[in-house]
Amino acid sequence: MRSPAPGRGLTCGGQVGGYLVTWAWPRRLGRAQPAPARQAPRDAGRGGRGGTGGWERGLRPLTMVEKRFSKFLQKLAFSGAGHRYEPLERGELDTLIGEPCESKAIEKEKTVVALPPKEASKCHREDLAKAFYVDLQNGLSEFSVTQRRLVHGWNEFVADNSEPAWKKYLDQFKNPLIMLLLASALVSILTKEYEDAISIALAVLIVVTVAFIQEYRSEKSLEELTKLVPPECHCIREGRLQHLLARDLVPGDIVSLSVGDRIPADIRLTEVTDLLVDESSFTGEAEPSSKTDSPLTDGGDLSTLSNIVFMGTLVQCGKGQGVVIGTGEKSQFGEVFKMMQAEETPKTPLQKSMDKLGKQLTLFSFGIIGLIMLTGWLQGKQLLTMFTIGVSLAVATIPEGLPIVVMVTLVLGVLRMAKKRVIVKKLPIVETLGCCNVICSDKTGTLTANEMTVTQLVTSDGLHAEVSGVGYNGKGTVCLLPSKKVIKGFCNVSVGKLVEAGCVANNAIIRGNTVMGQPTEGALVALAMKMDLSDIKDSYVRKKEIPFSSEQKWMAVECRPKNEEQEDIYFMKGAFEEVIRYCTMYNNGGIPLPLTPQQRSFCQQEEKRMGSLGLRVLALASGPELGALTFLGLVGIIDPPRDGVKEAVQVLSESGVSVKMITGDALETALAIGRNIGLCNGQLKAVSGEEVDSMEQDELADRVRKVSVFFRTSPKHKLKIIKALQKSGAIVAMTGDGVNDAVALKSADIGISMGQTGTDVSKEAANMILVDDDFSAIMNAVEEGKGIFHNIKNFVRFQLSTSISALSLIALSTVCNLPNPLNAMQILWINIIMDGPPAQSLGVEPVDKDALRQPPRSPQDTILSRALISRILLSAAAIISGTLFIFWKEIPEDRASTPRTTTMTFTCFVFFDLFNALTCRSQTKLIFEIGFLRNHMFLYSVLGSILGQLAVIYIPPLQRVFQTENLGVLDLLLLTGLASSVFILSELVKLCEKLCSRARKARVPQEAV
Repeated sequence: MRSPAPGRGLTCGGQVGGYLVTWAWPRRLGRAQPAPARQAPRDAGRGGRGGTGGWERGLRPLTMVEKRFSKFLQKLAFSGAGHRYEPLERGELDTLIGEPCESKAIEKEKTVVALPPKEASKCHREDLAKAFYVDLQNGLSEFSVTQRRLVHGWNEFVADNSEPAWKKYLDQFKNPLIMLLLASALVSILTKEYEDAISIALAVLIVVTVAFIQEYRSEKSLEELTKLVPPECHCIREGRLQHLLARDLVPGDIVSLSVGDRIPADIRLTEVTDLLVDESSFTGEAEPSSKTDSPLTDGGDLSTLSNIVFMGTLVQCGKGQGVVIGTGEKSQFGEVFKMMQAEETPKTPLQKSMDKLGKQLTLFSFGIIGLIMLTGWLQGKQLLTMFTIGVSLAVATIPEGLPIVVMVTLVLGVLRMAKKRVIVKKLPIVETLGCCNVICSDKTGTLTANEMTVTQLVTSDGLHAEVSGVGYNGKGTVCLLPSKKVIKGFCNVSVGKLVEAGCVANNAIIRGNTVMGQPTEGALVALAMKMDLSDIKDSYVRKKEIPFSSEQKWMAVECRPKNEEQEDIYFMKGAFEEVIRYCTMYNNGGIPLPLTPQQRSFCQQEEKRMGSLGLRVLALASGPELGALTFLGLVGIIDPPRDGVKEAVQVLSESGVSVKMITGDALETALAIGRNIGLCNGQLKAVSGEEVDSMEQDELADRVRKVSVFFRTSPKHKLKIIKALQKSGAIVAMTGDGVNDAVALKSADIGISMGQTGTDVSKEAANMILVDDDFSAIMNAVEEGKGIFHNIKNFVRFQLSTSISALSLIALSTVCNLPNPLNAMQILWINIIMDGPPAQSLGVEPVDKDALRQPPRSPQDTILSRALISRILLSAAAIISGTLFIFWKEIPEDRASTPRTTTMTFTCFVFFDLFNALTCRSQTKLIFEIGFLRNHMFLYSVLGSILGQLAVIYIPPLQRVFQTENLGVLDLLLLTGLASSVFILSELVKLCEKLCSRARKARVPQEAV
């Protein structure tokens, strides 16, 4: 309160809306006098700050601070009191608002919390206003917004990039095999083998850099998610509709929505006019969701909350207004963002196998060093000398070309898959497909065509018809059952009238196999096209439309036939239980008859039957008045399975890969699609998202392998299902196309996104993209993945058997005090063959045709399995024995090394090496089974190696470098025949294993009988 102005009496007032409101009472007059007039602010009368539209109209909603002044003013105000507005300075405002009052208001603002969607959906408008301290017509004040932002932050997502790029790059060197190779490079430098050190270092840098780039790019999925938050929105604050940045929103803000708007936050609707929202980016379902502003009695799951709209979804039709209940990370998209940020992409089985191989080779290297030192100590040699020899041999054993060959193998696999319309973003994922034993697939757009299609008709007089053809086009027919008679136009009046109603009560347009409008209405237009009735709509002039709403569950149009002699007619479509209420007649071959209880019961049973098949059932009616319509019949609509999906599911099941469907759809629809595509041979077990929520992780891990269908699921459920499957030991591939799939795509061992219907977020979160959204392409990818691991094992077998043989020759000659059978240049040449084209060509061996039929390999399987080690040792034993035989045969009696001795030994070893490469092309199949000429790169590499070896033997300049001499034809024939023994021995072992396997398989059925 201010002191009285001289000669004017008492002046009192308070702060409202940033202005000082004062009342003046004169001392000497018996009644109040108006205060001297002042110029009103520019926005006076518009409901903004400083409006002068009267006490009730001019003042905006009061904040907690302002309400205290409001009560004070009301006590002092009386009829005829004058008022005026004085803009307040900051200092005056601080003086007027006491600290206790302000702190209480701030504390109250801090109590405002984001409401979970399920809880908000049950609130009435008044409850929302109380919960958020907001006037639903005028919105929040700037004071409230400022205080709430301090608590809730900005309406945006902030990626946690706390770990610098250089640290992520250095983390790549923690791989055991990489560390072993770096140690090898260091030893090479110490022993002055600089060429080896440089080659190893280059190989390590290439592999590490590629791995870093892949990990760095994977973070883009979080950036793509932020793009779904619109930059701007329309918000009501301080009584005005304002154009704001979406990041400015806080809980309690009133947001206005119109056609084309992307929802800026999670909002509980309070006003709705024909609002349809495209929630496909959130739920994955193509059908727009009809929204209401009425409170729900049961919260249900997120996909059924008809009075809630979620951040990132799109307003397709109508308009609305509502209260922001969640912003930023407190929104449902925020939950997805946090889960994606917390989720780390798991290591692939190949990466784990390579890590284990690195550890095994490290132990092997230490074993060689220890053995050489022990032998030297027993012979009385210097330990330092023997240690140096042992380290050199251990380094030579390590296949430094392995990382490069693995990368080349994976790259070639990626290129082959690209030709099959599958894009692989991360190289190791190619091989992981070979281990995959569970594929969790989204339904819409992956297993199904994402094109709503009418498949069944039932007329009101009991006629049944089936509809063929998929998609938004006129391909297909309508056939009466059971006669299979194809009908067109109005040759059957009952069917014609039914199709006509669906076409006229419709706002969709089909252009170029694409629907413009709602997919369900597009299905009805496509049905009319198949009946040659697509032009029937032009026979009417639409006068009025009653749009669909979630409360009434039907839409109707009033039309005037262009034939002037006919009266206006209504066409209605919608839910059966609602449409039938407006009907008094039913159509019987074109003649309206009274709708009897028996006829009503028949139609109701048909509606239930079609619904049990997973069809979306629409009822259609027409008539002169809404209360006196003629019931025409029912149409059944479904998103049908894609072509080839059923066959792909069957082939995958036969090869040991289980396919599971995870969808947001209802149980009936999910089961119908599951049966149609042959999940678990039609013997389905289904679990809802709520059941998944109620289970502990251990319980879910026990049950999840037996379940084929998960319905009514959210992103949280999908993640929990993936984790449970992984806990049970499965290698999981997850397919999806929506934002709701992104977290599961990232957490799965293999994330597969759709190329055409997939959102940018899902594509960035995935490891693999199906260009044509074709599920059957996964089958080809699995086949490729199974072949790649075999190729890597073939390469490892060849390299290790060659290196062990070479090192054993040197070690034995050292132990036995014999001259070295191979000189330094010859060993270098052998290393070129071991790591060069012949070895690397094994990595590009075409995938075996029978690879898909083989069961997925266990992720616990290592590259160096017992079977592979035995094959390596067998080949090495054959090479060592044959080469030592030639060396012993050619060495003179004085045991002095001669050019002929080293040439024969050197050539023998190289020939053994090439024959060993030939048998390493397959671990199980004989050479005539895989095809001698199938791998052209291998043939060229071997031919080049043979020509190179002959050049080393017969060209004089090379003879001087390699210390060789000419060999005779008989010598070459002898060496060729002897070297082929490693090939013959390996092929005989394969043949014996094959015969034993057949005998075991034949014995099992007999024992069963």
